[in-house]
Amino acid sequence: MQNEIHKEIVLKAPLGKVWAAISDAGQFGQWFGVRFDGPFRAGEKLTGVIVPTTVNDEVAAMQKPYEGTPFEIVVGEITPQTRFSFYWHPYGVEKDYDYSQEPMILCTFSLAEVPEGVRLVITESGFENIPLERRAKAFTANDGGWAAQTKLIEAYLAI
Repeated sequence: MQNEIHKEIVLKAPLGKVWAAISDAGQFGQWFGVRFDGPFRAGEKLTGVIVPTTVNDEVAAMQKPYEGTPFEIVVGEITPQTRFSFYWHPYGVEKDYDYSQEPMILCTFSLAEVPEGVRLVITESGFENIPLERRAKAFTANDGGWAAQTKLIEAYLAI
C-alpha cells in the first residue's frame, strides 16, 4: 500500500489565474465542489459543505449524494504563486463516522511555470496515519478523486 498520492497536470493558463483557482476559497470551491465559510488563511481551520462542482455535470452528479456533507480543513502553507496546502480527513464522507479522533493528512498544491503553461503538482501524504480499517478505501477513493479534480481545475481554468 502506498502512503502518498501524486497527480500532475500542465494547465494552459497564466500563473496568476491558476494561483487564484487554488488559493481563493470561493474559486477553489467552484471547481472542487465545496462551499467554505470563509477565506483561506494559513493556520486556520475552515469548515464548509460539499456542493456539486460547477464545471462538469458528470462529476457534479457523482457529488450530488454527498451534498451538504460537512467538510473541514486546516489551512497549512500559503506561499503566493508557488505552494498552497491544507490538512483534512481523506474520504471524509461517511455520515456515521467520527473523524475528530483521526489524524488529518496533508494535501499540497505546488505550481511552477513551464513553457506550456503552469505545472500543478498535487500531493496527498500521510495515509499511513489513517486507521487500518479505513486506509485502503480512503487511498483508493482519493486517488481516483484527485485524478478527477485535475480535470476539473483544467475545465474551470478554460472558462
